[in-house]
Amino acid sequence: MGVFPLKGTTMKKNPKLLSQVKLPPTTKAYKNLEFLNSSNARTVRILAEYYEPKARLEKNNIQDTIVFFGSARLKSRKESLEILRDKQALFVKKKAKSSVVKQAEKQLEMSRYYEEADELAKKLTKWSSALPTDKRRFTICSGGGPGIMEAANKGAKKAGGPSIGFNISIPFEQYVNPYVEPENAYEFHYFFMRKFWFSYLAKALVVFPGGFGTLDEMMEILTLVQTRKIKKNMKIIIYDEIFWKEIINFEALIEHGVISKGDMKLFTFCNNVDQAYNEITEYLTKNPLK
Repeated sequence: MGVFPLKGTTMKKNPKLLSQVKLPPTTKAYKNLEFLNSSNARTVRILAEYYEPKARLEKNNIQDTIVFFGSARLKSRKESLEILRDKQALFVKKKAKSSVVKQAEKQLEMSRYYEEADELAKKLTKWSSALPTDKRRFTICSGGGPGIMEAANKGAKKAGGPSIGFNISIPFEQYVNPYVEPENAYEFHYFFMRKFWFSYLAKALVVFPGGFGTLDEMMEILTLVQTRKIKKNMKIIIYDEIFWKEIINFEALIEHGVISKGDMKLFTFCNNVDQAYNEITEYLTKNPLK
């Protein structure tokens, strides 16, 4: 217990008593982890996911990006082939069902998108690295995880350039892939702050085949462009027309009057690496962006 002054005695009158009082230790608010992780500090955490990335991006001289969206579940052709062979061997031994083999065959078929994302990112990085500027222009950017995200970062690394990974903390599938350098790896808690940085820096986007996450990202960007919430020029590539028209019936949306025919001009379908590369580089060359 601390020492307290006698009744009728003040610490001002008796300074010796003041030095004997044991006050509880105090912590500065910005060092109080219990507070910072509480609901009361949510706005502080949100602001941190704006200012910390902003500071690092400026330090690393990143001016703008080309963003790759796509499935986190797709694997390289080599890995997919190994998985298929393992499943086939198990099927022969009657330790796996034919449906498991068919799933592995589909995964091998879908691995072409991993390989093509890798190649496209490599070509775009070589092109942007040769631009006459001191700034890092049109840097490859992904969600930092596996699948198409990994392929994009991998392709940029093959070309000798940097790439960005905007990772998100979720229970499964998501981890920073090995092709993102630590200084360009970011970890977000809030999806909407991660999406902000995707859209804020992007001068072009490539949407490869994917699931719910890819659909969410693609539709949100299209909505922001359609409603002019994003006013800058931005090239949006939807990769593989056959896949996406099987997933989304664009013509039915037009027929039912829920989108207009003109909305189809918000994006461009591309079906191979060279087509996507030419569309992006020609657009960015013709629309020099400050």
